[in-house]
Amino acid sequence: MAYGHLIKEIEAGSIADELGIEPGDRLLAINDTEIEDVFDYHFYVNDEELTLLIEKPDGEQWELEIEKDYEDDLGIVFEQGLMDEYRSCRNKCIFCFIDQMPKGMRDTLYFKDDDSRLSFLQGNYVTLTNMSDHDIDRIIRYHLEPINISFHTMNPRLRCEMLHNRFAGEALLKVDRLYEGGVEMNGQIVLCKGFNDGEELDYSIRELTRYIPCLRSVSVVPVGLTKYREGLEPLAPFKKEEAKQVLSTIHAWQERLYEQHGIHFIHGGDEWYILAGEEVPEAERYDGYLQLENGVGMLRLLHDEFEGAYEEAEGDGASREVSVATGLLAYPYIRDMADMLQKKYPGTVIHVYPIKNEFFGEQITVSGLITGQDLMRQLKDKPLGERLLLPCNMFRSEEDVFLDDVTLGRLMETLQVKADIVKSSGQDFINAVIKG
Repeated sequence: MAYGHLIKEIEAGSIADELGIEPGDRLLAINDTEIEDVFDYHFYVNDEELTLLIEKPDGEQWELEIEKDYEDDLGIVFEQGLMDEYRSCRNKCIFCFIDQMPKGMRDTLYFKDDDSRLSFLQGNYVTLTNMSDHDIDRIIRYHLEPINISFHTMNPRLRCEMLHNRFAGEALLKVDRLYEGGVEMNGQIVLCKGFNDGEELDYSIRELTRYIPCLRSVSVVPVGLTKYREGLEPLAPFKKEEAKQVLSTIHAWQERLYEQHGIHFIHGGDEWYILAGEEVPEAERYDGYLQLENGVGMLRLLHDEFEGAYEEAEGDGASREVSVATGLLAYPYIRDMADMLQKKYPGTVIHVYPIKNEFFGEQITVSGLITGQDLMRQLKDKPLGERLLLPCNMFRSEEDVFLDDVTLGRLMETLQVKADIVKSSGQDFINAVIKG
């Protein structure tokens, strides 16, 4: 059985290149210590004096002594980014989005990760149920932070019920160790009606405040419900008055905690404000936008960035016609931005189309879950102008492929229009419309 870590690439001119390390070699140890994964590697490789044990494909082993500056990279790229297998989730959460996916999509969309290492590398949220004491020891020793934690509830019994894992309640004890170790954390609560809302939400927030200042922020987001829930726990969407109650709880805690700690700490996802018919909070209430990836403050940031860039923009009389497709959640904000641009640029026509999520169900309103087939179906025969603008979160990272594997090229061919992928800032939106 192969051991060590397979080397995929060596950067030209790097330390590893000069030492004769090649793709196909294996790293066995650093300073006589077997390397478990990428975090062990980066911890040991920062030393100024290293001894690497490398095994060649023919089994010959090289012991290489290195002197370098602190944090100089060796230039080694490994076959696996984590230098270890990804850890899959052991829970069966009642709100799991992957369990609500239709059949027939690409295999990677069905993989449930619960790997704490991805929390540091990619910002993923973890439940702590898949972590050992050894994992916690390493996080504290290497001072890896911030770690993003899916709390959902601080009631141990309820947490076991919601995650369908009898160890989910006691896993919360690991938060105490992270707190004692001074490790920065962020948290999230996926709110499910009739389970962890109401008094349970109030209790969870109260318990989580014990971990301030190490726990910097906690987001509360509504459960995402697709139309593919047959055989799953019955869950109902929140209604307007219920959304208002959730926000009332969050705002009451924000006021109290800001007086005590100078931070708002607990934050509601943008969806609550849209559902409740309330204005999203001003920028100062988001404490530096720590939860943007969870859809917390995205609309406020977009609005403020747009207004700042709009004031600086110089209007012109050029003729242009473009179209924008977005999710139902952001539509009112994108429509307002488009109207403002048309006033400053009177020769500009902007069509803004809200796309209903027919693929997953109309309860899903975010643009990041819109598929290529919904776009093609709903935009067919609509006036699209010279270009169609699409937000970057509709696409797989650094690719021009939608969630349902429809490519941007196929979309353009079907709709007979050039399509541009637009980054998420207000300035990017203006540039996309005006400059193309």
